[in-house]
Amino acid sequence: MPAIKHPDDVPPVPPVRPDNDECCHSGCEPCIFDLYELEMERYRAALKAWEKNREGRSVRKRVVPKSSVK
Repeated sequence: MPAIKHPDDVPPVPPVRPDNDECCHSGCEPCIFDLYELEMERYRAALKAWEKNREGRSVRKRVVPKSSVK
């Protein structure tokens, strides 16, 4: 029987990096690459928290009761 996954078992998803041609190169403040870096910082923090949460969980063995012998 497969293990039941807890919703916290799903790792965070990294943001998609903008293509170089998506930048207008006119010095926008903030640039799409600045926004991407902010999202990456959030992603890294979420990933670190997710990894720490997974390490903190103990793996529990499934206990199967013995059938009674008559």
